Amino acid sequence: MADVLARAKNTAVQGLVDAGVIASNRGKVRLLKADELPPDWDPATDQRLTAWEVVHHLIRVLDSGRGGGEPAAALILGKLGAKAEPARELCYRLYTMCERKKRASDALAYNGLVQSWPEIVRLAGEGPAPAKQPKQSRLIEEDEE
Repeated sequence: MADVLARAKNTAVQGLVDAGVIASNRGKVRLLKADELPPDWDPATDQRLTAWEVVHHLIRVLDSGRGGGEPAAALILGKLGAKAEPARELCYRLYTMCERKKRASDALAYNGLVQSWPEIVRLAGEGPAPAKQPKQSRLIEEDEE
């Protein structure tokens, strides 16, 4: 059934596995959870970047207690550029679907990302803090008149 659905969307199950979106084993296919995604993921080097993957990596770093949160999500968002907008739209859609289907824990994760999105965008726009330039000293003192 997964193969039929994948072909209908002009892709393949193995392509989705390679993209890091699903797990396929012994004829069973399932979407990966945010906590199953690799912590060293970099969207700049991902050859098969998907909106699903972006949303769940952002959720993973937002929920991470170790050096994550909005600043870590902003680093990811900063690397995405225009590819961030489809992820935001997907997150809204997934939140709405989870609410309708009474999947509270999933809805909570999506809602957390939706609520944090403006701050993540703001932090991504700031970029890393610029290094302070050392003050240049004068070689010749000017006489005051």
